[in-house]
Amino acid sequence: MFLFAIIFNVNSMNAQTNNTLSPQEQGLSAISALTATGDLENLKIQFNTGLDAGLTINEIKEALVQLYAYCGFPRSLNALNTFKAVLDERKAKGINDAEGKAIIVENNVADKYEQGRKVIEELTGVPQAKPAPGFGEFAPRIDNFLKEHLFADVFASDVLNYQQRELVTISALAAMTGVEGQLQAHIGMGMNTGITAEQINSIFDIIEKVISKGQAANGRLVFNRIKK
Repeated sequence: MFLFAIIFNVNSMNAQTNNTLSPQEQGLSAISALTATGDLENLKIQFNTGLDAGLTINEIKEALVQLYAYCGFPRSLNALNTFKAVLDERKAKGINDAEGKAIIVENNVADKYEQGRKVIEELTGVPQAKPAPGFGEFAPRIDNFLKEHLFADVFASDVLNYQQRELVTISALAAMTGVEGQLQAHIGMGMNTGITAEQINSIFDIIEKVISKGQAANGRLVFNRIKK
C-alpha cells in the first residue's frame, strides 16, 4: 500500500521488559493473518480462541474493519460475516462475550488530511510532506484516502491503540505475498509504538503456525534486513 522512511533503534527495543505477546495479542495476530489470506475455516477457530482469551467483540471488529485497507473489502467483509456467525453460535451455547469499549462512528475534525498526516508522523518518526512523494504526487486521490480515511477516520477509534493496530497490520502483511516493502515499513512503525524485536519474531511464529513456514521465513528475512 505504501512505504515510508522509518527512524527507530532496534537495539533499544531489546531493553524493554514486555517481550512476549499476550494471549489477546496472539489472537489479534492470528485473526489478522487469516483474514488477509481468506482462510475462513481456520479463522473461525481463531475467533473462538481469541474470544476465549479475552478479546472483546469490538476489538475484533475494529481489527477486521481496519484490514479492509490492507487486504480489500471482500476479505474484510467475509471475515466480518464469519465473525458474526461465530458470535451467534456462541450465544446459542450460552456464551456471552464482552462487547468492549464503544466504537467511535464519527470523526468531525476540520482537516482530516492533516489529522492523518500527523498520525503517520507519530508512527514513523519522520516528517510527512504534502502530498506524499512518489505515489501521492502521481495519484493524489490515493494519498487523500490514505490520510483522511485510514489514518484519520479508522484510526480515530481508540478501541485499539496504535500498537495494537500495527500488530494487526504487520500480521496481515506478513501473511500476504508481494508486500515486503510495506511489511518492512510497518515493522518499523510497530517498533516505534513499542512492539519489541522479540514480539515481531513471535508474530512470525504465529504466521508459521497458521499460514505457512514459507511466509514466516519471508517475514523473518525482511526483519533481518531491518536489523542490519
